[in-house]
Amino acid sequence: MVSATDALIALLPLLTIAYLMVGRYWPATRAMPVAWVVAVGAGVVGWGMSVQWIAASTINGFITAANILYIVFGAILLLYTLKQTGAFDAINSGFADISEDRRVQVVLLVFLMGSFIESAAGFGTPAAIVGPLLVGLGFPPLAAVVVALTGNLMAITFGAVGTPLIIGMIDIFESVESISTEVLGTGNFETIAAWVGEIAVFAAMHHVIVGIALPFIGVAMMTRFFGEERSIKPALEVLPLTLFAWASFSVPYFLTAYFLGPEFPGLLGSMVGLAVTVAALKAGFFHPDEEWDFEPESAWPDHWVGDIQPGESTSDNVSVAADGGSVQSSMPASAGQMSLLKAWTPYALVALLLVVTRVADPVKAFITNDLFVVGWSNILGTGLGNDFAFLYLPGAVFIAVHLLTIPIHGMGSKEIKASWTETIEKVTPAVVALLFAVATVQIMLQSGAATGTDSMLIVLSEGMASVAGSAYPFFAAYVGAFGAFLAGSNTVSDILFGTFQYGVADQIGTPKTIMLGAQAVGGAIGNLIAVHNVVAALAVVGLVGEEGRVIRLELIPLVYYGTATGILTLLFSYVLFPGVF
Repeated sequence: MVSATDALIALLPLLTIAYLMVGRYWPATRAMPVAWVVAVGAGVVGWGMSVQWIAASTINGFITAANILYIVFGAILLLYTLKQTGAFDAINSGFADISEDRRVQVVLLVFLMGSFIESAAGFGTPAAIVGPLLVGLGFPPLAAVVVALTGNLMAITFGAVGTPLIIGMIDIFESVESISTEVLGTGNFETIAAWVGEIAVFAAMHHVIVGIALPFIGVAMMTRFFGEERSIKPALEVLPLTLFAWASFSVPYFLTAYFLGPEFPGLLGSMVGLAVTVAALKAGFFHPDEEWDFEPESAWPDHWVGDIQPGESTSDNVSVAADGGSVQSSMPASAGQMSLLKAWTPYALVALLLVVTRVADPVKAFITNDLFVVGWSNILGTGLGNDFAFLYLPGAVFIAVHLLTIPIHGMGSKEIKASWTETIEKVTPAVVALLFAVATVQIMLQSGAATGTDSMLIVLSEGMASVAGSAYPFFAAYVGAFGAFLAGSNTVSDILFGTFQYGVADQIGTPKTIMLGAQAVGGAIGNLIAVHNVVAALAVVGLVGEEGRVIRLELIPLVYYGTATGILTLLFSYVLFPGVF
């Protein structure tokens, strides 16, 4: 039986995050260091952790955070490189040439293109990239943000080449001896990575079933709240297209999760989905009978438009300076003439290199050689260990492709400098937040190992299990969504609550794999209303200050997705797959 005092002490770091970020609107850069201090206090007072264990847990967390930041930096560097070269303008024009119907553009740019960007880069970049593309096509900026946040939800679980599951689950579970011992002791899995691969399959299964309505929801949100009729009827006219796009994405998405693991589902699903859907549209299929557009701009409410006017080039005002203002991009003179093949080449190279480095055993063995891995085993004598494989992590692929893009796209020194400057501006605010967020979780995770007792997260799991009982699987996705809402990241949500969900499943006797699949989906759902994602998306279209309005609208897809996932989790746990680990 968990004592109320222990449960309250264990809950203090999470309550601190919730209070500061939700109640006081503190940014994560300020809230997470305070939460770390509270976690240190909870570890010392409630668990008797030594300075040695506090320091080792913090160092272990910092190394994990460095892995995440390396991936984020490389992914965003490539994105800003393509903005500087005009590749995104070319891609944008290519989509506009297929159809001028706004509903078709939402399916292509938000659901498929947004999913591709999320799969390659993650960490809130799709809304910040797709939003300006939509505004460049003539969308009201507020509508662009709302639909851009909604459409790529299926890809977020596998975003940034599987980072939420690789860093958020594999690395964390390998560091918790009790979990790794139990998982490997079943005899069903040779490694933790193999088990997380099965979690990825269940997460993909949730997404494929619930996500059947996702492309339609994006279109319906636009027609209902920004159309002249204020109705979802125009969205129903493109229902065949939304279902076709979902199927084109979902089949390769699920098969990739099943056969290749958590790194490639979103990437391959979106690439195949884009190719198939665009081919179908070019062949004359799925075009609506009448073209749908917004009413004249003169009729738009003032709060729909901010500092950036619809129809501006996506090359203008595409990045956000540290003071919240826009940074003008300088474009090569040839940007307008770039071919689609040339524009897409860098991402094709990313996909190729990622597959080769993960599938080709000789290549994988070379880049994971100890010569290219910086590690620290037995940190401060605690037995904790972590490493930084700087050639194997996806960040290396993104940086390599950035370097290849320089000659391919003919970048000058001015464009190269601008891409690095904008990337550093984008990533820097995340450094402090991620370092202390992961360190906080590591203290909570290792509190048990340090003292030979149940850790803080195990105590919280036991308390939650006693309160919710057998109905808890319904809430698992919402817990994951809460974590992403707090931290703005599916990865950090998995880090915060993955072990917690494992513990609850253990307490109530339901399959841990299914529960963690729901957690992985929930972390994606929470990105719809994650404050810093919303702020970033609004900033790049010149609408900072409309966060509350956007979050209220995003609650609609959040409640649908969370509730449907909860029902599926109950069904999977008690009816369809009760024998799964």
